[in-house]
Amino acid sequence: MNPALDLELRRDIDVAAEKLWACWTDPALIERWFCPVPWRATDVEVDLRPGGRFNSVIRGPEGEEMPGRGCYLEVVPQRRLVWTDALTEGFRPAASSFMTGIIAFTPIAGGTHYHALVLHADAAARERHLAMGFEDGWNAATDQLVALARTL
Repeated sequence: MNPALDLELRRDIDVAAEKLWACWTDPALIERWFCPVPWRATDVEVDLRPGGRFNSVIRGPEGEEMPGRGCYLEVVPQRRLVWTDALTEGFRPAASSFMTGIIAFTPIAGGTHYHALVLHADAAARERHLAMGFEDGWNAATDQLVALARTL
């Protein structure tokens, strides 16, 4: 972790890694938790393999739309997901990039240690992500993730 470029969230969660993994990899489940309400993710496409697509549209309460196209770099079932918007499906270079996400699910007694690490190319992108509400937004989305995973 480079604190000048990266942001992270760590939590011990009382849910099995398998359930959190399902919420991160099933498009129908992703749409239910991925953005803090009243924002929402729609049109989620998952091709869960290195080089596979991870696409979505983030929709805001005022009609905002932020399409996202990305590519999985690493997929270790129920343990680790790495994706980036620097590449699109098939490892094709994207026109622009904002972040790479690394999500780790480590089993612990009574649940999972959840670690989300977000890498940015430069300090300006990191600061932009902070200004967008990274801490509150990712924590709220994680609360939604946990609530959903507990129902599985």
